This record gives sequence, structure tokens and C-alpha cells, in this order.
Amino acid sequence: MRLILMGPPGAGKGTQATFVAQHFGIPAISTGDIFRANVGQGTPLGLEAQKYMDAGEYVPDEVTNKMVRNRIDEPDAKPGFLLDGYPRTTAQVAELDGMISFTGHRLDAAVVLTVNAEELVQRLLQRAEKDGRTDDTEDVIRRRQEVYAEQTEPLIEVYRSRGVLVEVDGMGEVDEVTARIFAALDDLPQS
Repeated sequence: MRLILMGPPGAGKGTQATFVAQHFGIPAISTGDIFRANVGQGTPLGLEAQKYMDAGEYVPDEVTNKMVRNRIDEPDAKPGFLLDGYPRTTAQVAELDGMISFTGHRLDAAVVLTVNAEELVQRLLQRAEKDGRTDDTEDVIRRRQEVYAEQTEPLIEVYRSRGVLVEVDGMGEVDEVTARIFAALDDLPQS
């Protein structure tokens, strides 16, 4: 199973990615986690990514594409994977298409979690307080939502036109959202 999990920042993608990946026995690959790990280790890539993350901007495609390509080439991703936070731009869609077709597979589904915008802001402010995340100020959160609307929301139509879009209501308790995702995905044919 090869999946993309989409939705605006705070929609619960990271939480749901863990459950969905376990359910299908595939790795959850989060660009956000990769970026934060590099920042925490002070790598050159991490330092570059930090300046974009702090401003609420996306890390440039060339950096992100290379990291994703390397990650999905690892042995545990051979039977499939779930991408959380990638692709975010139409250029990244084209790059991912090439990565997947090179392996002789196809994308099974692009799952988008839909959540009320103000609910998202509150979720992220609570997460920032709980986890001590300095990149989650209200201004940065709102800027991330603007960037998502400008750059990533258009991907919803791309995947809808390909017949692989699965829209799931992301409001409610975590287990309710998980059940909705499983119900939508369990009947999909696996490549």
C-alpha cells in the first residue's frame, strides 16, 4: 500500500499516520520528523531547514525531494509506505510520480483530513504549550495555513482528478477519525 496523508497543519496527520502505517504494515514517513531530527542534530540540512520552518515556510523542494527519495528506497519501504507531509507542491507531485513509477508501482490513495480552520489553530497552540515547540506561535501557525492553502490545497484536485483522493472528516476523537480512515481504505485494491 502506497499512501499520502494530506491535510492542513494540525489536522492530525502525524497521529493518524502511526495508526494507518501499523494497520497496513508499512512505514510512516514524515518529512516534519526528518526535518526536526536534522535540526536537533545540528546538521547542515537541519540548519537550512530551520530557517524556513521558523518562518512557517516550506523547506525547498530540492532538499525535501532528496530526503524522501532516499527514505522510500530503504528496505522497509519496499512493500509500501505512508507519506505524511509530502508532496506539498505540484512540483513535488511530479517528483513523487517519478519515484513511484520507477519502482513499477502506483499510488493507492491520497487521504486528506478535513478540519475546521479555527480548530486547527487551537490544536496547534495546545500542542506548542504541551510539547514546548517554539515553531508553533499563533502567527507562524496562521502563516502555515496560508502557505498550505496556496501551495498544497491545489494537490487535492490533482489527486481527485486521478481518482485516488479519499476525503475523511478529521474532526472528533482520534479513534473516530482512525475508524473513518480504515473504513475508506480497507476496500482499496493494493498495488
